[in-house]
Amino acid sequence: SPVTEDPVKNSERVRLTIAGGVATIALDREARMNAFDEAMHASLRAALATAATDASLRAVILTGSGRAFSSGQDLGERAATFAQGQVPDLRASLEGNYNPLVRCLAQLPIPVIAAVNGIAFGAGAALAIACDIVVAARSARFQFGFINVGLGPDSGASWHLPRLVGPARAMDLALTARPVSAEEALAMGLVSRMVEDADLAETAAAIAREFATKSAPAVAAVKRQLRANPAGTLDAALDVERDTQSLLGASVEYRNAVLHFSRPRT
Repeated sequence: SPVTEDPVKNSERVRLTIAGGVATIALDREARMNAFDEAMHASLRAALATAATDASLRAVILTGSGRAFSSGQDLGERAATFAQGQVPDLRASLEGNYNPLVRCLAQLPIPVIAAVNGIAFGAGAALAIACDIVVAARSARFQFGFINVGLGPDSGASWHLPRLVGPARAMDLALTARPVSAEEALAMGLVSRMVEDADLAETAAAIAREFATKSAPAVAAVKRQLRANPAGTLDAALDVERDTQSLLGASVEYRNAVLHFSRPRT
């Protein structure tokens, strides 16, 4: 299928490309290592809104341009507020920008693949691990550096981090803000795959393309089930599995798969 770029959704901050049922969103502010300012948030929201309303899409890839995935919040924007004698309203920033972004990634019925191509710092690291599948280039570095600027974790990091790496490692990473290499990130479960830098884009694209061969209702169900209340009881999980399978068992996709795999082999 043709590759399209939406000029309405593209800006100096974000590039959106749609091809073969995959939306690739590239944070594109290389001079600031893809740091988030208000314009970046607005552009990314617009791109994700397109992904959420395009029924032909089967996956989203989120990546960065240049040598960073994202360096997190643009502190220059915060400094300008202080220089004007004001105090930045972080509550408004989280409620209006970061929290809706993380919720959107979780609520999209299609998988979101983070292709982490370099530095992922602070909210940038939190954004990466908020995605469904995280593929890291060997040169990628993760740093949950909130404490280095006098803040606690946000953008979902306090929720995702301990669930991915366990409470002890999460406390270490959040309190020390030490950088984590891609290799260590893979070993501790922070990312699901690590590839050579030259292979990152194609690996992410291959994963995304594979979803076109899967049942869309089943993919959505897997994402919903694995994201729903991971600290819940076994009984609750069994009930959700029962209800979900009851619906999926009546789908055309399930019928076709059963008939395909049950055909006599010659």
